[in-house]
Amino acid sequence: MIKIQTEKAPAAVGPYSQAIVSNGMVYTSGQIAIDPATNTIKAKTIEEQTEQVMKNLGHVLMTAGSSFEKAVKTTCFLADMNDFAAFNEIYGKYFTSLPARSCVAVKTLPKNVLVEVEVIAESSI
Repeated sequence: MIKIQTEKAPAAVGPYSQAIVSNGMVYTSGQIAIDPATNTIKAKTIEEQTEQVMKNLGHVLMTAGSSFEKAVKTTCFLADMNDFAAFNEIYGKYFTSLPARSCVAVKTLPKNVLVEVEVIAESSI
């Protein structure tokens, strides 16, 4: 197993890695809308938060020898399912390869964000 760490995405907020590469696959931890430059959540709307989450995921995937195009499965968590359409529109700009996906509403997400996304993808590492 290879632990993935990049300063271009937020550091883990607990005892876990940003991602792990194992047997040619990368498993990312859930990414939330923390801006790694300031370590704060500046984005307020679901659209802004989703864009930040995708930027964070993109950096983690790239560091892990992967990309959005190599995604096999995503799991998406929304604080409010009424945000699904807005989230889905932005998600679709990044995951053009149409990986398998689960999307669920949850009561609360870390730091009270509106969205969290994790990815399983192929890796070249």
